[in-house]
Amino acid sequence: MKWEIVGESGERLAHGSDEHLPVMASEVLSWLQPRSTGTYLDCTVGYCGHALGILEASEPNGRLVGIDRDLRAIEICGKRLQRYGDRVVLIHGHFMELKRLLSDRGVSHVQGALFDLGVSSPQIDDPARGFSFQAEGPLDMRMDSSGGVTAADIVNGLDEIDLANMIYRYGEERYSRRIARALVRARSRLAFTTTRQLAAVIEFAVPAHYRRGRIHCATRTFQALRIAVNNELDHLQTSLEDAATVLAPGGRLCVISFHSLEDRIVKQSFRGLSLQASGEFEILTKRPQVPTDDEIHRNPRSRSAKLRVIQRIVKEGDA
Repeated sequence: MKWEIVGESGERLAHGSDEHLPVMASEVLSWLQPRSTGTYLDCTVGYCGHALGILEASEPNGRLVGIDRDLRAIEICGKRLQRYGDRVVLIHGHFMELKRLLSDRGVSHVQGALFDLGVSSPQIDDPARGFSFQAEGPLDMRMDSSGGVTAADIVNGLDEIDLANMIYRYGEERYSRRIARALVRARSRLAFTTTRQLAAVIEFAVPAHYRRGRIHCATRTFQALRIAVNNELDHLQTSLEDAATVLAPGGRLCVISFHSLEDRIVKQSFRGLSLQASGEFEILTKRPQVPTDDEIHRNPRSRSAKLRVIQRIVKEGDA
């Protein structure tokens, strides 16, 4: 049996756990309603938690196209999905190119699509990726480690005003100016290279009561850097609209977001689609669906997730 990776290979895989609990897995399957005659698009296939569920629910002939920027995730996902053979196509790429990537493979429409916009547990838990301040690691944060700027490039390169604006815009951090001032002062003595080094300066910069808050005081700054490094919000609205347009009549688009900036874009994009004069789309979740208490207990990282769903309406004459 075979699986396909599209894109350059050869990156050495890092050590660490590759376990990942897909968020709201049963809810996604309930909305997508996978069937054996369908083709499904996972725009952020990651470590294939949702993909496995879709393939199992669409047996024996349902197909899945999975896209991800993280080459390591694609390689691991390919090994896990190998038993499904040519029912699976995995593509190393960005979801902003989803229409071209599908067209290149002869796919014109899909019966369902999914965006899971969170960072997966294996990415967070691998210190070498630099996503977390919980362990020492290089200040990287790139989803696609084959190129592009790193978090260190941004922290060491932006001037104080731009750094503060970035932290405030993408992290919604109330102490962005204090943090930016402290970062610029610290880097004048020694450039930032590691996650713990950055977190330590942030802790020193914020008020004592903020250090004792419900979430770690570096959380919002790290979120801002990750979004900036990966341009996570720049192409999201266009990509959501593209995914909606490749839905077959009756097809559904599910989007899981993890912070207010993402959810706001998803909400506005869905609203715009539903208000089109053509009347092709209907929002199925008037309010976002959230994880159950049981899921949050099992997987605390799911606590901020919100799921929104839109459907392409079946009209008279649709096959």
